Amino acid sequence: MTVTKVIRYRTTPESADENARLVREVFAELSAARPGGFHYATLRLDDGVTFVHVATLEEGNPLEASPAFARFQGTLAARCQEGPTVADAEVVGAWGMPGLEP
Repeated sequence: MTVTKVIRYRTTPESADENARLVREVFAELSAARPGGFHYATLRLDDGVTFVHVATLEEGNPLEASPAFARFQGTLAARCQEGPTVADAEVVGAWGMPGLEP
C-alpha cells in the first residue's frame, strides 16, 4: 500500500537558506542510496520561507536511517516560524511524477 504524506512549515527569513541547504544534503544522500519504493520532493514557495515536502512510501521510510535527515530534523524547530504540519494525502491526479500516480 502506498502512503502519501504532505508536510508544510515556514522558516524564519534568516533560516530559509540554511533550511534549503540541509534539504539538499538529504537529497544528495538519497541520490547516492537510491532507495526503492520511495519518492520525495521538497518545494520552496515564492514567499521564500514556506517549504512543502511530499513523500510517497511503498514500504518503510528510508529517511528514518538517514544521517542527513537527522541533521535536518535536529535543528528544524529552531529554524521554524511556523512548525511543521503533517497530513496524509490522497493523490487525485498526477502526470509525469513517478510515485504519485493514483
